[in-house]
Amino acid sequence: MTEADAVLAANLEFYRAFTARDAVAMERLWARRRPVACTHPGWAPLLDREAVIESWRNILANADSPTVACHDEEVFLYGEVAIVICEEDLPGNVLTATNVFAREDGAWRMVHHQSGPVFQRRAETRRPPPGRLN
Repeated sequence: MTEADAVLAANLEFYRAFTARDAVAMERLWARRRPVACTHPGWAPLLDREAVIESWRNILANADSPTVACHDEEVFLYGEVAIVICEEDLPGNVLTATNVFAREDGAWRMVHHQSGPVFQRRAETRRPPPGRLN
């Protein structure tokens, strides 16, 4: 598994925990020793782990919170830090998200999540399969 694959796996676990409303899995995903932050759509930034985890517990416990599907993930690796940019599909809305991961104890742990509404979608940028030219 490449580093990019490992980051995408961590990103997928974030969305699995969200969709399954699994607060324990969500808490496990977030870094414990590195500073963390989270900005939910329309919220002020949360700037410490306790506040971030509490926000996720509340969101996941709310039966009315939406389901979310992630797609079009792009990974950017910077040594011990990685960024995933993706789109989140919610019922009736599309958000763009930035998920930042950092290495902690040999695993990729989330240190930041921010998402907000998309008002203009990206132009279709399908890439040809490897080994093929346009």
